[in-house]
Amino acid sequence: MLTKTDHAGAMVDQTKVLVVEDTAEFQQMLEASLSSAGFSVVFAGDGESALQSAEADEPDVVVLDLGLPGIDGVEVCRRLRTFSDAYVIMLTSRDGEVDRLIGLAVGADDYMSKPFSTRELVARVQALMRRPRQRRSDMSGKDDVRVVGSLRLNPSSRQTWVDGLEVSLTKTEFDLLNTLIQRPDMVFTKEMLLEQVWGSEWERSDHLVQVHVANLRGKIDVGDTSLITSVRSVGYRLAVATEPTSN
Repeated sequence: MLTKTDHAGAMVDQTKVLVVEDTAEFQQMLEASLSSAGFSVVFAGDGESALQSAEADEPDVVVLDLGLPGIDGVEVCRRLRTFSDAYVIMLTSRDGEVDRLIGLAVGADDYMSKPFSTRELVARVQALMRRPRQRRSDMSGKDDVRVVGSLRLNPSSRQTWVDGLEVSLTKTEFDLLNTLIQRPDMVFTKEMLLEQVWGSEWERSDHLVQVHVANLRGKIDVGDTSLITSVRSVGYRLAVATEPTSN
């Protein structure tokens, strides 16, 4: 997040967006739309330079094309998640469900299929940056650590531990877990999770929730048991007692 001075001389935050796209014409189109919306835009034309830019510039959002020369978008996203928690919107020229699920599985927060409206992309970036992060009551720190079984979560520091070992979660994974842990044993429907984690503007997609739950389970589950229980045809709940993993 950059800081700039507005017309009145006040300091305001400016969202930084890294666009990873190898087509010059498409770069120009995205720069015009994102800059007009008030975002600071930087570009990378291939996977290697994208990773270098992400590490150096620390963007808030990465708009990542799937079909890149050299390192493809899936691998870029996988490597990006080892050092950055920036939101990732993955772009694909293919409309296949498999491509979307692969993108989400490696840590993307959203996906868009080409061709798409640049206004829609701007709206998606804005929706990501409006996502509720923490309640004011969560800012008190240590006393707000939430514990369910072997799981501990601190909303203030955005840290998570399982069996005493810290677990690295993406922004979306943390927000999803933080939502579930607020009401252990309550069943959250997929619609409720979409509303509370992704926001009301988000495209309704059961797969979006399902894939992120699967990613989260892969990080917090121990053995063949899971803290996140599926309630068939309804949604998910965080159970105090661990249960066998199911979809």
